[in-house]
Amino acid sequence: MPNAPKTPTRPIRVDLDEWAEFGKAATAMGTDRSAAIRAFMAWYISKPGAKRVQRPDREAWADKPTPDA
Repeated sequence: MPNAPKTPTRPIRVDLDEWAEFGKAATAMGTDRSAAIRAFMAWYISKPGAKRVQRPDREAWADKPTPDA
């Protein structure tokens, strides 16, 4: 298949309000939720070359619209 993803999806349970806030925060950092989660996981397991994930200031995203999904 030409558009087959390289990795399968992994469902997790997350509070809807927190998911929306996380999306806003990720967008404020110029990324998306998936990339932010992967970066955190790489840092958390001490993957070589992984850098600590930076968090945006709450003021950068708290009053912004919620991204889709």
